[in-house]
Amino acid sequence: MLDVLHHQPLLLLFVVTAAGWLLGRIEVGGFSLGPAAVLFAGLTASALDPRLVVPEELGLFGLCLFVYAVGLASGPAFVEALRGRGLRASALTVLVISFSAVVSVVGARVLGLPSSVGVGLFAGGLTNTPALAAAVDVLRASGGDASSPVIGYSVAYPLGVLLPLLVLWRRSRSEPAQAAKELTLVSRTIRLTTQAGRADELRERLKGRIGFGRYRRGDVEAVVDDATRLEPGDLVTVVGRAEAVAESLAVLGQRVDDDLADDRALLDFRRIFVSRPDVIGKPLSVLALPERFGAIVTRVRRGDVDLLADRDTTLELGDRVRVLAPRARFDELSRFFGDSYRALAEIDVLSFGLGIALGLALGLVPIPTPVGPLKLGLAGGPLLVGLVLGRLGRTGPLVWVLPFPASVTLRQLGIVLFLAVVGTRSGASLGKTMTEGNPLPLVLLGAMVTLASAGPALLLARRWLKLSTSEAFGAVAGIHTQPAVLAWASARTSSDAPAKGYATVFPIATVVKILLAQVLVRFF
Repeated sequence: MLDVLHHQPLLLLFVVTAAGWLLGRIEVGGFSLGPAAVLFAGLTASALDPRLVVPEELGLFGLCLFVYAVGLASGPAFVEALRGRGLRASALTVLVISFSAVVSVVGARVLGLPSSVGVGLFAGGLTNTPALAAAVDVLRASGGDASSPVIGYSVAYPLGVLLPLLVLWRRSRSEPAQAAKELTLVSRTIRLTTQAGRADELRERLKGRIGFGRYRRGDVEAVVDDATRLEPGDLVTVVGRAEAVAESLAVLGQRVDDDLADDRALLDFRRIFVSRPDVIGKPLSVLALPERFGAIVTRVRRGDVDLLADRDTTLELGDRVRVLAPRARFDELSRFFGDSYRALAEIDVLSFGLGIALGLALGLVPIPTPVGPLKLGLAGGPLLVGLVLGRLGRTGPLVWVLPFPASVTLRQLGIVLFLAVVGTRSGASLGKTMTEGNPLPLVLLGAMVTLASAGPALLLARRWLKLSTSEAFGAVAGIHTQPAVLAWASARTSSDAPAKGYATVFPIATVVKILLAQVLVRFF
């Protein structure tokens, strides 16, 4: 069987990825390795027989797909992280990650380990595969030992998952745990009794946490746009998180048993896919739906999350908008938004290929730094271009962003290709290290790298940034780019604070780790 896999590298690739994916779905204590398990499957295959290697070109191809798709998806959040309070959060992120980087290279020298192994410990201890990819890319280009970072990564990665959970768990014991609740949006019908005024003013009084759907006044029923003036006695549908809707009842009026949404004779609602290029990247205020169609968007489903829509909500390719409109206008609305499920799985090959080409070209350009010229390489170039283009959204007729389903698929495909390649090319070296050497120093240094980031990040997020405990937990998860930690933090609160903390720092953390990995492996 091993001889067959040796002579059939494509068969080997799919066996490794399938075995790794199966291993990654095994949960222990509420978390799993996820796609990173493909790396361990590749390491195992290579340790069994050093001849079992996947062609390197497939890994480079997967790396480009992965980092560019990540950049496109993270572009808007990355820019927001450089403003307001996000700027301080970004500074904190750079500080603690840099501290972990120093610990990794200094510790490697003290223990007599190659600096490239220390870089691998840095990438694994902070659970960031793109950083590993950047280090491997630099070593491969310079003729160095590209397997040594993988050894450090493989040892440190499990610690990078477990130790942040332990740090947060110890902190959480002093905090009362909240019952987990559904964070989906709900709709309730209320009768206005205490407030009157324009809809946008009423929303502002409730801090934008709720939206309005339709209203009924006598025999008149219509959608509520920002300019609609609501009066006492009106029946109005209110949309928002359950907690926010409950608060709105105390401010605006009282709930009624009859739900306006049950009467669909005049006004109806429907989920419509956003697939038409002309509406991508535009806020709802520019689309002027009330004026064109007598319609409004009450919520937007992006991936698996429902977002409350307002005039500033910008539509992305693949969104599913819930539209409230007169029944006769839905054919027009479907054409206006596109409503093509097939289009959500398709990729604009022109913009996608052009974007990656720009990223690869940028990666070849030497960037002057105090320690010498630095190239972003195959990982950093496409990532940086992806961040910029993801923030732009579109340039004239070119739509840069990917449909959400296509983005997820490309990221998964890219990362498993890369991990399968580096795993099969590093298993023999890792096996030799674990059996013939002393792995204890690697384990101890990997633990130090992780704790050097997790502990200070939690402390500074609480005391310097003044974040709530839940939001600080999310920030630690984002700094470690670790979804398992975010899932744990989200499970113990009824709010979306952990997700907000995670989204604030995740993009900048990813970029900083990639750049630092290249600096460390090149100059240390």
